Amino acid sequence: MKKIAFAGTDGRTLLCALVISTATSEIYKDEFEGVVVRGTPAMPKYTEMVNWPVQFFSTVSNSIQDYAEVIINALKKGQIDYVVPMPEALLFEGLIDIVEAAGFGDRILGLSKAGAFVEADKIECKKLCQEAGIPVASSWKEVDAKNYEDTLQTCLNYIDGFGGAVLKYPYSAGGKGARIILNSWEIREVYDTLLKDYKDNYKQMFGKKGKWPLLIESLMSGIEISFTILVDNSGNFQILPTAMDYPERFEGPASKENPITGGTGAISPHPMETPELIQMAREMVAAPLIRALKKQKLLRPCILYPGCFVSFDCYMRPTKIRVSEINIRPGEPEAQPVVRRLRNFGTLIKASLDGELHEVEPEVRTDQISICIALMTGPGGPDGQKGYPWSCTKGEPIEIDLKYMKRKGIQIVPSAMTWSEEKKIFKSDGTRVAYLNANITIKSNETRGEIADRLRKRLLTSFDNNKIRVIPRENIKGNRLDLRRDIGFHYLMAEKIF
Repeated sequence: MKKIAFAGTDGRTLLCALVISTATSEIYKDEFEGVVVRGTPAMPKYTEMVNWPVQFFSTVSNSIQDYAEVIINALKKGQIDYVVPMPEALLFEGLIDIVEAAGFGDRILGLSKAGAFVEADKIECKKLCQEAGIPVASSWKEVDAKNYEDTLQTCLNYIDGFGGAVLKYPYSAGGKGARIILNSWEIREVYDTLLKDYKDNYKQMFGKKGKWPLLIESLMSGIEISFTILVDNSGNFQILPTAMDYPERFEGPASKENPITGGTGAISPHPMETPELIQMAREMVAAPLIRALKKQKLLRPCILYPGCFVSFDCYMRPTKIRVSEINIRPGEPEAQPVVRRLRNFGTLIKASLDGELHEVEPEVRTDQISICIALMTGPGGPDGQKGYPWSCTKGEPIEIDLKYMKRKGIQIVPSAMTWSEEKKIFKSDGTRVAYLNANITIKSNETRGEIADRLRKRLLTSFDNNKIRVIPRENIKGNRLDLRRDIGFHYLMAEKIF
């Protein structure tokens, strides 16, 4: 039995390890055991309570050195066989390089520090796409963030020519660095807010007098779809099932009042997924991207996660695809519903590292829809906190009706939670506290829209009935948690449109 370790501190890390241990393939005979390197303080206790077959390796801290030490020692002792780092920061800081230098480069999935610019520097990524012939926004420009006049003129040009502009802090921002501008009245406020949010980052990287790079893109129309791509060292690749992400904090389009966050939920497959769409992504995004990495001698077994805008005709056939940005790790929480539909996730990872992806295709539960809803810290607290993704109240007790959740087929994946050994309770650590996950099988006499809406309502009912809650200190009968209620509703919308 091979052991696959997932390194990180979020819900997708634990869920991937669980799927590795429990999913059963109908084609491949490999057996795997899932391991988590670090995780969050609540995860070991929670997995013990719900009897999940996942092993944990702790680290002293969240530093790259501590991750590397634990991973290398476990590989040397044969305690793990393969490693998949989940947070992009581990790749940015060179975890792959350290493990490779220790002689285990063929056991770890991910790009080296030299190749991590694909996600770490959005401007350099745009240049890579341009050289590779990968379609991106119709127009984009690098400006000095301190030069408001240049920023203003570029935004005005894009609003006039393309209906809007997108300001992007071009470095790692946890999915929160993009700010959309739809009209001229918003330019100054959005610009000032972005500069305020990243001023310290800019100063640390470039000083007060150096140029502060800012990416401005013309607004792209179409439907946003991301593709998770597994790649081996020969350039063979497989595209996993798609997922629809819900990056905005609330329902409706992104705006200054509805910021793009680290993700509030996801559904898989994407309502617009078709074989034609996957083929378009293969030919116009995945293949040229992998060729470009190979040409620059940066290709190695890895996960690529390009976020794209796709246009369709009235028959739901894709007509155009453009890359918004490229990540080098699985999405969060998009990875959760994706892997819950895979029977052979372990075999795919092994094939990626063994250079055999041309021999292994994703074994997908095509008759199932999977939904993941983030339970976020809502407003309120001693200092009038606004809630996720702004200021969050921490340290409040969590109550979960595990029997109810099991009976309803709902999986709770802990994330920003801690465990109090003294009081024997879980506590909220703020931000995205946990996730609600569930799958449903499509019956022959029902549409995907009907099925997905039923599943969505099942998850919402569990929340509305307080089957999981963070108990506010000012109201012991209340619930500090919040969620989006529209996740999964887009199946019905797609059916009405097409």
